[in-house]
Amino acid sequence: MLLCIVSLISGCASILHNAPKPTTDLSDRRKPNLTAPYNKPYRVRGVTYYPMQSAVGYREVGHASWYGSESGNRTATGARFVPHELTAAHKTLPLPSKVRVTNLQNGRQVDVLVNDRGPFKNGRIIDLSQGAARKIGMHGVVKVKIEHLDNQIGQR
Repeated sequence: MLLCIVSLISGCASILHNAPKPTTDLSDRRKPNLTAPYNKPYRVRGVTYYPMQSAVGYREVGHASWYGSESGNRTATGARFVPHELTAAHKTLPLPSKVRVTNLQNGRQVDVLVNDRGPFKNGRIIDLSQGAARKIGMHGVVKVKIEHLDNQIGQR
């Protein structure tokens, strides 16, 4: 009987020893979920937008604006919008995505997590949170370069 109990205990110990260990790496949880509603085609003001299936190699130059008065509202991904965080809104990048935004007037850069949709004004390619805009010295609308940061989701 004692031999049976020892065998059972050692068997349980090996199961626990081989069990997957919890991870604190959030990168797997922050990868785009392409089946999520926020990564499906959507329509705003009569225009249909088709989110990209992948942002690898994405680069774009255009005009950026910033937003901050929506504090506490939910983003497209469901997260609460916090103006001082380094986040952004884009019409078609898969959510979430990590991009580097460079202010072409002064060369300053900021890495942001794209977790919302927008901007829906003609001629603008990205909306930065107030915190991200401040980091690159942005006042009003400025010309920027956006570059997707491959395999950088969840890292700051």
